[in-house]
Amino acid sequence: MALIEPRAARAAYLDPDKRLMLIKMMTGMDAQNPDRDDTVTLCVCGGMLGLTGIMVVYAWCNYSYRPIRAKNLTWTTLIYIATVLWFIGDIGTNQHVRMVGVWANCKLWVIWFRILFCFVFASMTVVRLYALDRVFNQKKPFTTRSSIVAGAIVVFFNGTFCLINQLLAPAKSAEYVPAIEACNITMTLRIVALAYQWVQWTACGFLIFRLRNIQSSFNEFYQSIAIFAVIIGLLLETTIINLKYQFYVFSKARRIEKTVVDAVAGVLVVWLFIGYPVLMSIFNRREYEQKWLEMLARDAPNNTFNVSSNPNGTTAYAKMNDPADSAFQTSQLHFDNDPHSGYISGNHRPFDDPDPLNIESTLNAHVPYNDNLLPMALRNNMHIHRPVLNTPSMFPHGYSEPSPDGRHVL
Repeated sequence: MALIEPRAARAAYLDPDKRLMLIKMMTGMDAQNPDRDDTVTLCVCGGMLGLTGIMVVYAWCNYSYRPIRAKNLTWTTLIYIATVLWFIGDIGTNQHVRMVGVWANCKLWVIWFRILFCFVFASMTVVRLYALDRVFNQKKPFTTRSSIVAGAIVVFFNGTFCLINQLLAPAKSAEYVPAIEACNITMTLRIVALAYQWVQWTACGFLIFRLRNIQSSFNEFYQSIAIFAVIIGLLLETTIINLKYQFYVFSKARRIEKTVVDAVAGVLVVWLFIGYPVLMSIFNRREYEQKWLEMLARDAPNNTFNVSSNPNGTTAYAKMNDPADSAFQTSQLHFDNDPHSGYISGNHRPFDDPDPLNIESTLNAHVPYNDNLLPMALRNNMHIHRPVLNTPSMFPHGYSEPSPDGRHVL
């Protein structure tokens, strides 16, 4: 049902009581103007987002902590930023403020904030899961180029959707109705946007299913199931609200409920991705990292970590060998048969010992530690340089003496 404003109702600023009367005439609803409850709602949701932002900043400050470093923090941070901008869009779309001045630009808040960043939130979650799938299921690297391509795809599809709706006449997308100081979103736009979201989260569900068997150190299956359950609940709630209660923004209880549910869902997704390792780094730092590294060591006999020594395009995830790519194979460092690695097949394998990583000593810095036993993405020194025969050395005077921790310092 479209809102049709009475001709005599136009005014720069409406009296609150007159606005309620006009809404009653146009929709038959007993509307409620934005008040202190709306302000409290925005403050509470803003507080949740602020606390989550502190957690994300803390994670970046502790990026050297290996369980955090393994969580692809860049894409998780982008998901958090999308959540914040999505919340800003909710302020205007759910009309928690008086829709005058800058808030009267309905297409800005509805299309370019609420819809766009809700899509971006879902798309980045898909990309984050796809990165894990590409590395651990497809056995291919997820490089910087892969990230750029994924980001470009997200921008193209989501931006195209919003641009098309921006170019449509306001009466066919999102229209400001000055008679009642409100935005009217057409049913067509609601249905198409909801359908697009269902497609995105169906793709997430498919990827989550594919990731159910990756090795334990990187396994996010249970977190992903929880995230999927949260989002499906949110999508069901959003679908019902938008299709059954078209004018929910005039009901204080429903608009507050919608904004709170959106904010809680977005915050929960970020916490489910990185909250546990962050909390463990605060309350159980050494013990949790030791346990995590032990899990990593137990995974290795399954030949999971056949990692690349190519220093180009390092990412947050370990690079897996691609048997079909001969060019990629030439840059591999195989622990099984590479004499430069120090582990010759048949003589000694790095994960044969009961405590191969010497974890306790590593964490307490008592003895030298061979960081090359970890996947590329988790090493302290990301690049490995191997000399090539008949190539002039960059170090004519040789390598320096080993430092106290056993490493050579140039």
